[in-house]
Amino acid sequence: MSGVQSGGWSGPVGSARGQQRFRDGQVVREEQPRFEGWLPSTGRVEVRCAMTVSPRSMAALWLSGFEDDPAQERCGELCVVEVFGKDLGLDPTPGPSAEVGVGIKAFRDPALRQDFAAPRLPIDVAAFHTYAVDWDASEAVFTVDGAEVRRCAHPPTYPMQVMVAVFDFPDWSDGADDHLVPALIVDWIRG
Repeated sequence: MSGVQSGGWSGPVGSARGQQRFRDGQVVREEQPRFEGWLPSTGRVEVRCAMTVSPRSMAALWLSGFEDDPAQERCGELCVVEVFGKDLGLDPTPGPSAEVGVGIKAFRDPALRQDFAAPRLPIDVAAFHTYAVDWDASEAVFTVDGAEVRRCAHPPTYPMQVMVAVFDFPDWSDGADDHLVPALIVDWIRG
């Protein structure tokens, strides 16, 4: 994985205090100092990017709760774009397409409802596209190149760090993609 995030922190080594805990039993291996960069809680976030992914890789931009209040599980996500190379393909009509994941991921936040989908869009993710979310307390609207893709009710409105990353999963290789290196080329991110 190679990524950048606009904020971060962790508890002490050996503790379970940290961000993006996606499974039980995770512990801090290297304490991270608190960094608060851009932590939007409502508004608009957009990225213009191109991706080179294969069946063994994926690329994404998402907003993740900063998780700095131990009394609250403010850990939900707004996924602005998530593309797995295994989900690239052709529509029934000729031309490239991709399943583009967007929506709310609740994780451990009891105030959120999981509302995530990956509709197939007639786009070539290797070309530049603009992926965006506009949100407030009532709803989040996800767009690709200005066209609405989904609406989700009651998104998180606590401070969220912006995260952008490309992932490689060697165990997912189909044998024909061992030489490929995934890439996420970001022209800009803004809000």
